[in-house]
Order: sequence, then C-alpha cells, then structure tokens
Amino acid sequence: MTSTRALSLAFLPLDERPVNIGLPAGVAAIAGATLVLPPAELLPRLRQPGDADCLGRWLESTAPTTDAVIASLDMLCYGGLIAARTTADTTLSALNRLDVLRRLHAAHPALPLCAVSLVMRASNSYNPQEEPDYWARHGMELHKLGALHHRDLLETLGASHAGNAEALAALRAALPGAIVADFERRRLRNHHVNLEAIALASEGAIDPLLITADDTAEHSAGSVEQVWLQHWSHVLPISGEVLMYPGADEVAAVLVARQLGAHFGVTPRFTVECADPPGMQRIAKYENSPMHEAVDRQLRASGSVTVTAPEAMALVVHAPDPRRRDHCGMVVEKSDAQSIFDADDAIAANKSADLIARLLAAGREVALADLRYSNGADPLLIEELHRRGILLELVAYGGWNTAGNALGSVVAAAAAIQIGRAAGTFDAPAARRVLLHRLIEDFAYMTDARRPLNAGVYTFADRAEEAAAEASIGATLDASLKRLTGRNELGITAVRFPWHRSFEVDFTIAGDLS
Repeated sequence: MTSTRALSLAFLPLDERPVNIGLPAGVAAIAGATLVLPPAELLPRLRQPGDADCLGRWLESTAPTTDAVIASLDMLCYGGLIAARTTADTTLSALNRLDVLRRLHAAHPALPLCAVSLVMRASNSYNPQEEPDYWARHGMELHKLGALHHRDLLETLGASHAGNAEALAALRAALPGAIVADFERRRLRNHHVNLEAIALASEGAIDPLLITADDTAEHSAGSVEQVWLQHWSHVLPISGEVLMYPGADEVAAVLVARQLGAHFGVTPRFTVECADPPGMQRIAKYENSPMHEAVDRQLRASGSVTVTAPEAMALVVHAPDPRRRDHCGMVVEKSDAQSIFDADDAIAANKSADLIARLLAAGREVALADLRYSNGADPLLIEELHRRGILLELVAYGGWNTAGNALGSVVAAAAAIQIGRAAGTFDAPAARRVLLHRLIEDFAYMTDARRPLNAGVYTFADRAEEAAAEASIGATLDASLKRLTGRNELGITAVRFPWHRSFEVDFTIAGDLS
C-alpha cells in the first residue's frame, strides 16, 4: 500500500453526459478519491464540440497537480465523442492535440497517464443525432459497406464469402461518391490517431491504453480496423498494456478503478460465475467478441485478476440472450412488459437467481452483470431477486446499454469496493448510491418507465413536453426506489434528460444512505 491520502485524478471525459462524468466520479468516491474536471464551458453540448485546444491546455497545466491522468482521446483530439464523428478537423490538427500527452510524459515522467480511444462506429440506423447529417439517408448502407469491406478482406485471406464482391461493388455504386469519401476520410483520420496512441504506448507515455469499439458488430468497419491496430500493438515493443474490446461509456469508470488500485497497491480479485455456461461463448448484440473474452478484458482493464479462491468476490454474469434482443425495440408496442418474455426467459432468470442465492448463502459477496438484454435490465431476474429479499445484498449491479457498458460499470464499482476496503478509504454510502442508481436507471427506467416514451431514442418536441416527462418519470422512479428499498424516506429528485431525448435519464437519489 503506497498511501492512504485522498487520491485526485485529472479527468478528461468522453463527453458531458452524466454516465461519462457521474459514474466515474461515483466509482472514485467509493474509495475516497475525487476527479478533477475541466471547466464545464470547455466541454461539448451534444453536437456542439468541446474546445479541444483549450482542453489540451487545461490538461497540460492541471495534470501535474494531481496523482494521475485519465484522458479520453476523442475529447482531447476532437472535442468529444460526437465531434470525433462529425467535425472537419484535419488529421494533423488531431495529432498535434494528442501530442499534449507526449509533452506531459516528458515533463513529468512519474505521473501516471492512461487513455481511452474509440474505434469510430458506424451505427446500423438512419438516426443522424450522433452522426454526420447524411446518416439520415445513408446510415444503414454505410454500416453495411463496412461489413462488406471486412468480408472482402477476409475473402482475400482465404475465407469464403460467396457473392460478397458483387454486393460490395453494387453498394459502392449506389452510394453517393462524395459521401463515401467523406465518411472514409473521417475513419482514416481517427485511425491515424489510434495508431499514434499505440506509438505513445510504445514510448511508455500511456499505460494502459484502451482502444474500445462502440456499437459494433462481428463484421464491420470498426472490427477490421481493430485487426490492423492489434497488429501494431503486437509488433511494437510495449512494456505497458494495450487492450481492445467492445465498450465506450463505461471505460472511464474502469480506468478510475485501475488508477485506484495502482495508487493504493491493491489488486481486486474475482471469480467469474455464470448459470448458463454456453452463454459465455455468445457474442452480445452490438459487440464483436465472445462474452468470456469481454469479461476477461474488462477485468484486466480495471487492474483486476480472475481467481478460483472461494473467498473472492463473485462476478455473476447473467449471460446474453441467444436471440440478442434489445429493450429499445422489443417493448415499443407492448402495454405489458411481461408479455414479451417466455418460459425460456423465466428459466434463465431463475437459474441466475438460484446461483446468486447460493453464493450469498455461502457468505460470498456478489456483483451482478445483467447482460441478457441490450439497453436494459432483465426484469424477471430483478423481480425474482427482490421477491427473495436478496436484491440489495448485491455489492454492485449493471444492466444498461450494451453488454460492455453494463459489464465495465459493475467491474469498476466492485473493484473500487475491494480497493477502498484494503486502503482504509472505503465509503459505504457512496457504494450504496452507485448500486441504487444503476438499479433505478437500468431496471426501473430502461425496462419500464421508458416504454411510454417509445422505449428508445425519442427526442422531445419542446421544453414543455420534456418537463412533463421529467415530472411523470420522476414519480415513477421515486415509487420504484421506495418499493425496492422499503425506505420511504429516500426519494428521486432532479430528473432530467441530458441530451433532451428518452434514451438516457439522469436523477439524484435524495436521502441518507449511511
């Protein structure tokens, strides 16, 4: 153990949403640490990029006064997640901004620097809110174009994809050439940044470097780029760690846990448990690797290790649904959420509940990664754990968005609990707050309260409609919090929709959690 003083981390988030600021801050608080953030006026606001140049100067001046740096390269190089997909910044300007980390390392070689960079996504949709405007007309075709290019490369390496060349040629001919060129140049620019980030890792300036993939697929433009990036991460001599896996919005929280462990000299330990072992071989929706690989990489990214010791904290994986269903789509027209589930769903929920019950009865601590469905919890599992009176015996929980998002947030919180205890800085109310926030958001909101708002990405027409939704949702979530905890003195306040759409919500849990 190197120190018991409070840890401060200079933090450059992926974007301004609470999940990219509030969740990492909550994980830090579990072990008594704090995040040092840039001024809010420098951060992006949805499609308005952050001030990347000023953010770089802020980081260069502030970082030396802190204990470590956690930096999103999308924020540093472009001004945020959406800016990385939409701005016209040149490759040279992006690389010049990245050089801040090289200068920081040269001036302060003992200062730990870790970073995350995303492989640019190509969402399979016509929703342009987070993409260039032409996504409204060509988004799904551009997504398919990446998959066909990936298969074309595999075909040249000997894999058989009958008819792929013809399909690729036809799609390229059908798409406007200027749009294809613009999209591919953006990808190339971002790929240059990721290559230079690997170079920084080889120089010892960044450790670890996480290159993650947001909203991807087994065959996609992002997946083939990861192959090229992995090549260079293996060829270059790198003393630290470079990891690539599916994820995005959870990565900062994972890196917070990693820096906590490194600072205090604590290595979190987990056993990995699953009531459906074949489920660990499945590839979850929006991802491109089997679940057992995703679990391994999320644990490694957090600085944790997998053990077989029966006294270690158990990470229970509620495995992905074989049908790869998504709460954003499957509940839109249903008045009764239970009607979308069948006997197999109930069996899967009961098996995981039985496993959790056995582990708790044996005196084990349990963190639950609820990964059966995308974009929300498994309500059958949550209700069964609540019925048995063991839901709040979990130490950490996550069931939101992609499997990687949910898994990383659980690992981060559970690792921080172990680190805080070992370091003597554990804040139990902070851990409780993170647990309850995830249960209310992932279960009460995403699988239930969000359904009247079209379950997914509904943008409010005006402030009056949004305010009415805030009041209605607030009352629903407040009732859920009281029901799940049995504590009427707790409440939900300050409900808001960070990007003025129904996809994500933010709120405060009011009340004493000590």
